Amino acid sequence: MHVTAGDVVSVEYVIRLEDEQVIDTTVGEAPLVYTHGQHEILRGLEAGLEGMAIGAAKRVTVVPVDGYGERHPEGLFEVRRDRVPVEAQRVGAKLETTAPDGRVVFPYVAEIKPEVIVLDLNHPLAGKTLVFDVRVIDIEREGSLGAEEIAPAKKGES
Repeated sequence: MHVTAGDVVSVEYVIRLEDEQVIDTTVGEAPLVYTHGQHEILRGLEAGLEGMAIGAAKRVTVVPVDGYGERHPEGLFEVRRDRVPVEAQRVGAKLETTAPDGRVVFPYVAEIKPEVIVLDLNHPLAGKTLVFDVRVIDIEREGSLGAEEIAPAKKGES
């Protein structure tokens, strides 16, 4: 069985930056489970998993346009320090705020200056090429019974 649209796929992965720095992994943890073709994962990763078989492993390189996008300078903005809670006044801190159009947004602290804090609405991995070492753990075909759905019949139900 090979990964195709509509399949529920379980994968194990290690994500690295181009310099080989590991930034995330599911190894030793629960695998990532997604429905193939439903755009639930990064486009570049999904394309790389297409056609893989259970047990297959490979390296998939995801460029920014197929990952978290390019960085956009207009995503950076400055706010007065007194507008940011003291406990969040550190680089990398994630915040929640409301944009002028009423949307809830989640910037992170990119830089701290003497009088202002620079917040960034770009995804922290925007503009970065990501390298995934992936292995397909399981594939459930749409309409098939998963193992958790199969149980022995109770006495008198046969």
